[in-house]
Amino acid sequence: MTLSTIRLATASPGTQATTKETLAQLRRIARRAADQKADILLLPEAYLGGYPRGADFGCRIGSRTAEGREDYLRYFKAAVDLGDTVGDGAGAGEAWVRRQLGSVDTIAGGDAQRQEQGQVDRGDGTREELERIARETGVFIVVGLVEKAGGSLYCSVVYVCPKLGVIGKRRKVQPTGTERLVWAQGSPATLKAVSTMIRGVRINLAAAICWENYMPLLRQSLYAQNINLYLAPTADGRDAWLSLMRTVALEGRCFVVSSNMCVRGDPANPTANLAPSHNHKQGAAIHSEHQRSATTGRRSSFMTEDGFEIALPVSPTSPSASGKPRLASRGRRRSVFDEDGNEIALLLPQGGDLGAAPAVVEEEQEQEQEQEEAKEQAKAKTDESPSAPARAPVAPPSPRGSFISRGGSSIVSPFGDVIAGPQWEGEDNEGIIYAGVDFDDCVRGRLDLDAAGSYSRNDSFKLSVAGLDLDPLPYY
Repeated sequence: MTLSTIRLATASPGTQATTKETLAQLRRIARRAADQKADILLLPEAYLGGYPRGADFGCRIGSRTAEGREDYLRYFKAAVDLGDTVGDGAGAGEAWVRRQLGSVDTIAGGDAQRQEQGQVDRGDGTREELERIARETGVFIVVGLVEKAGGSLYCSVVYVCPKLGVIGKRRKVQPTGTERLVWAQGSPATLKAVSTMIRGVRINLAAAICWENYMPLLRQSLYAQNINLYLAPTADGRDAWLSLMRTVALEGRCFVVSSNMCVRGDPANPTANLAPSHNHKQGAAIHSEHQRSATTGRRSSFMTEDGFEIALPVSPTSPSASGKPRLASRGRRRSVFDEDGNEIALLLPQGGDLGAAPAVVEEEQEQEQEQEEAKEQAKAKTDESPSAPARAPVAPPSPRGSFISRGGSSIVSPFGDVIAGPQWEGEDNEGIIYAGVDFDDCVRGRLDLDAAGSYSRNDSFKLSVAGLDLDPLPYY
């Protein structure tokens, strides 16, 4: 590795039970990255604060539940406070970055001694801890987090320089789907790229969070700033995601680094990681609703790959595959769905309960009847072909093998080549993948494609972004 080679790193760690534990895990990962001479480390969307996969916060169109509000309260308290303001969704911008905001202690007439000792003047200390980790390891850290400001939550990313501390922060412009229940919209002004020098190499970097990467104009706003490092923290663990990352790398002629959590299901409590803030009381209510729907035949449901429940009308005596009426469930079987929509069946004793969650779906048919039907079908095939062996009912897959989120962190070159990863279903979710890269490849790629310059036809097509200066950063 030459002096001009920059070592990029990413990982797929899952959020821990508390912010303190997650920061401790981040510190371990950053130290290991430093041991491997990494220069820049990207960690997933909502890594600090947690991605609320599977939670619905008791919200339906036209109604909210008290239990859901309690869930939101817990989720809000678990978010990190960086000491920024709400502003117009952009926060205080450079004033926050440069620590020019007044101390909360001063405003509230608080602990003057704490202020004199140079301790946290705003926020809960998370910013200072991130800066400490970057300083101690010498690694430039980019990490996703859930940020609270005022009474709102934002899905944010911070850029933490080992020498200067936090040099920028952005808030997700467009939360996707039901993320909008709990995350406010950030200002497009926060799409501002930042620049750093590492061993004489100028790196212009910016982040697009999760499905913001599917917004062509948002991508173009980053290309227009002449970035050569495009960061994509995400919660999307599908195979198709890598295709998007390769497209972005080719389109922007930049290195792309993506990071997504790898989270394995808990066999003892499969819903624990689906909804960290979910409580048993709410789960029991949801279970009761599904049970009532199943027994009355008014509703059946399945889960999409994004964790959304789709309700379907169904008759209580709708025919099964064998032509016999299906019986309503007596609670003997439950199912959860991973992010790819695969059903994972869990067998429970009579009257058993999972504690329930939005991803738990009531099965309409008893397990015994399914087995009986399978035996009858196998017997029918045996009668038709005496030499064919009877097929036993297929055992449900073990929840131990299920992943709530599969990871998929990767690094892609400006020519669309995957040079590290994808890091799928890693047993060690503190594992790190690396790539030593030459940033001059970004310039080499612009010989024939510059999406914001020679190839853009700026004489015919114009892009402006509210509050954002699109003047390109220098490369050298």
